[in-house]
Amino acid sequence: MAKTMINVALPKGRLGEKVLAIFESAGYTCPSIHEQNRRLIFENEETGIRYFWVKPSDVAIYVERGAADVGVCGKDILLEYSPEVYELLDMGMGKCRMAVAAKKDFRDNTARSLIVATKFPNIARDYYLKKGREIDIIKLNGSIEIAPILGLSDVIVDIVETGKTLLENDLCPYEDIVNISARFIANKASYKFKYEAVTELVNKIASYVENKE
Repeated sequence: MAKTMINVALPKGRLGEKVLAIFESAGYTCPSIHEQNRRLIFENEETGIRYFWVKPSDVAIYVERGAADVGVCGKDILLEYSPEVYELLDMGMGKCRMAVAAKKDFRDNTARSLIVATKFPNIARDYYLKKGREIDIIKLNGSIEIAPILGLSDVIVDIVETGKTLLENDLCPYEDIVNISARFIANKASYKFKYEAVTELVNKIASYVENKE
């Protein structure tokens, strides 16, 4: 009897390479993915796995829409876009945090709206809504550290890893919002109809991740 094929959306880049290594260490090998070619989809019928690389921010879309049964993406993506997927496992990788950062001499003037520059407007909005702080959001797509320096915003909301980029631009973390790491997610229909195969996969990944810690 043929194995049930599991379609896996892998995030391109360093995180994806680490994720692939974990999957293969857990028994889901796929020799063709290591070949030098221009193929986009790689599969191994023996292990019942089919991999494809996508932009990290697109992983949740492929999984939500059913093009992938499972995938790995950052918690920031799940919080920002709230895709209809199951979050099954914290991979314990890609650890960082979502934080508010500002110039070192920043003082919040509560007499007016706080101007917030960010790539993550929903996360920022939810955070300040819970604080009861009125804000104006400026959505930017890159290099947002420059926004408070040039007076475009009072603060930024962004992912912080080491904080080095902030310090080099005379900014500093002001408040932490939430810790971020890579999460194993599954399509809701796939989890139902491929339950045994998906559960076996996530259990093996979880066992490997726990043993590595």
